[in-house]
Amino acid sequence: MKKLFCLTAIIIAFSGITKAQGDIPLDEEAMYFDIDDMPNAVVWLPAPPDTTSTQFVYDITQYMWGKTQRQDSARARQAIDNAVEEIDEMAEQFSVPFGMEISKEKTPAIFKVLYRGVLTTRLGATKPKTKYMRKRPYSRFNEPTLLPEGEERLRNNGSYPSGHTVRGWAMALLLCEINPDAQDDLLKLGYEWGQSRVIAGYHWQSDVDASRLVAAAGYARLHTNAEFLADIAAARQEYAQLKSGEAAVPSVTAPTGSQSAAIYNIQGQQLNGRPDSGIYIEDGKKIVGNAKTAERK
Repeated sequence: MKKLFCLTAIIIAFSGITKAQGDIPLDEEAMYFDIDDMPNAVVWLPAPPDTTSTQFVYDITQYMWGKTQRQDSARARQAIDNAVEEIDEMAEQFSVPFGMEISKEKTPAIFKVLYRGVLTTRLGATKPKTKYMRKRPYSRFNEPTLLPEGEERLRNNGSYPSGHTVRGWAMALLLCEINPDAQDDLLKLGYEWGQSRVIAGYHWQSDVDASRLVAAAGYARLHTNAEFLADIAAARQEYAQLKSGEAAVPSVTAPTGSQSAAIYNIQGQQLNGRPDSGIYIEDGKKIVGNAKTAERK
């Protein structure tokens, strides 16, 4: 029964995703935890603001602010771009502040922990969405959004908290752990990812604010899972290796029966002989200097 509930909740939470990313199937096996093991936001997170409260007045003013932001074509474009749900599409945008292309092919360890970590963290939004079923701002005001193609699909999907914001903030936190030098730029995009939902007209500001707490709570929970700790360690190691360029240096050995070792430049291209100066690879070793005063590293 528990597995059936878990799978049902995942299907509901990710009903907009039509295909799985990477080699990990979109089911409970991709998750580090079941939904019932994640922090229950219904217990510890306040309910969304009542429509008669001053907090709701703020939500309305922020909704109006979001509509003014649509007049900025660049910010409106970003809000549309940030609406993606699939991990590979998110990773493409986060690659810019991360400083390295993130993909299943080029950074498999980083992609794996992002895929599993973000989807697991997103489970934390399922229970409060189901309990409160808050009406989305575009539905309440019966106004168009920046993404008209998604309006009918999400019209009856709870607004509180924002699943997109949970995903964006979770990805920013995970990538900060892998590359802390880029933390400020990553967190900036993670923050803007949530604000994009206000600008697009799909969420109230209080939805977005609550989502960052849900993501932070889920992120903390991940660190109690042995598989996650192994995956994040592998991701950090992969990043360090790629950053240092060690993976690009070829391992070169002399061909069997040859009189001398083949010589390559640092890009891995074979040379006809020793260069007069510079750095090159000979017999699997890095040479710094020239043919007369070669210093083997």
